[in-house]
Amino acid sequence: MNPRSKVLLLIPHLGGGGAEQVTAVLARNLSSAKYEVHLGLITQAEVDSNLMPPSVSIHPLGAARVRFGAWPLLRLVWRLKPDVILSGITYLHLPVLFLRPFYPRRTRVLVRQNGALAPTQAFQGIPGSTRLLYRLFYRRANCVVCQTPAMALELARELRIPEARLAVLPNPVDVEAIRAQAQAAPGHPAHWHGPGHQSGPHLLAVGRLAREKGFDLLLSALATVRERFPTADLTIAGAGLEEAPLKALCRRLGLETAVSFPGHVRRPAEYFRAATVFVLSSRHEGLPNAMLEAAAAGLPIVALPSSQGVVDLLSHRPGVWLAGEISSPALASTLLAALGSLQTGQRFPHPFIQEFALDRAIPAYENMLDAALAGYGFNQPALKD
Repeated sequence: MNPRSKVLLLIPHLGGGGAEQVTAVLARNLSSAKYEVHLGLITQAEVDSNLMPPSVSIHPLGAARVRFGAWPLLRLVWRLKPDVILSGITYLHLPVLFLRPFYPRRTRVLVRQNGALAPTQAFQGIPGSTRLLYRLFYRRANCVVCQTPAMALELARELRIPEARLAVLPNPVDVEAIRAQAQAAPGHPAHWHGPGHQSGPHLLAVGRLAREKGFDLLLSALATVRERFPTADLTIAGAGLEEAPLKALCRRLGLETAVSFPGHVRRPAEYFRAATVFVLSSRHEGLPNAMLEAAAAGLPIVALPSSQGVVDLLSHRPGVWLAGEISSPALASTLLAALGSLQTGQRFPHPFIQEFALDRAIPAYENMLDAALAGYGFNQPALKD
């Protein structure tokens, strides 16, 4: 019997945003018969082992910042000697790829791109010299995993990555578990952690409190929506540096009693049952897991065109209202159109979510891992404009 291939998945920590959640789902669901799965946590010092099945070995490295994790990571790699390393979040890729020459010779290195390159770099204030490093170091990856064909096309153009080293794979979403969590959640608006005395409609947004998520656009749009729906309220589930500015904007707009900030929510699905609509207000996104989870639960979706991948997935779908541009007025008018046509508690099947279900997404990732282990390119249709 052939020994199992050793796979090392890397993220900064558990319990973060969508990219961390995708890697955690992979760790839990990759075949334990085929792979010996290890999860490296660069900036986490302690972890509850119950968060993962016994088949997954967890390695908290405890670095103060990702940039200080190079030496602990290198020691881990030489101790484990993994066949494959998969870096799960974009800002971890450069240090992981920088160290590539110092890994054991046969180690394959894969990176998962979780956002469009150009806007991500612009919002992070990455200088042009650093952008050149992306072009240099991404070529060291055996495979770059993209969430959408548009993202893969951008990387092929901007970083000159050969198509054979690009894979477009669906984010794995535990559709059945999300539906079960949503159904088990209390249906009374008091669970909404917002102004429970109001009759709604109840808007839900999920994400890190950062400018790129566009929550300032959503708050301005809500002020307009409440002119027609005076009892409309909003919950923004997430944590981040923009919390104080967003709360200040609420006060300026007179929305203090209409908006709730419950902080980071471990299971956003618990909010789905009471929600009228899920709102994606981002200025730029790859393909956000929070939106996919909302779709799994059947929520109506209102979205800004935050990336070509989002537009390609959501255009002309029943139960989806896609704005024509990224602006507060466009979001307000799209919300009004959705709320004006929805029935109370209305849900939609969103057939597109089946592409992301575990029974399709996990085998796709395993095929990619097997191709990397065998030294082959990940064959896919040619990228087109």
